[in-house]
Amino acid sequence: MLYRLDFTVEYDAAMQQQGLLGVWAEEAEAALGAKSAGVVKDLWKVVGERKVLAIIDVDTPDALDQILFDLPIMQKMGHHVQVEVKSLRRYEDFAADVKERIGR
Repeated sequence: MLYRLDFTVEYDAAMQQQGLLGVWAEEAEAALGAKSAGVVKDLWKVVGERKVLAIIDVDTPDALDQILFDLPIMQKMGHHVQVEVKSLRRYEDFAADVKERIGR
C-alpha cells in the first residue's frame, strides 16, 4: 500500500538549532537507507520550512505505524513532530476503474 506522509517538525526553545540538526541528520540517514531498501519510494524537503514529504510502500497500516514509532526523530522528539498520513491509489488503477464505470 502506498502512503503519502507529510512531516512537520517543530522544536521548543530549550533545543538549539544544532540539536535539531543532529537529530535530523540521524533521521536523514535512516530515511535514505529505507529509500535504498525500497520502502521509501521518494523523499522531498520543503524549501524554507521544517517539512518533509515522503511516499512509502508498506504491506499494512500496522507496518506503517510500527515504522513511525521506530523513526529516530519520533523517538527523540516525537512530541514536536506532526505526521499527516494519506493512503494513495495508483492513478492507472483509478483510470481503469473510471473506464469500466463508463461502460455500465
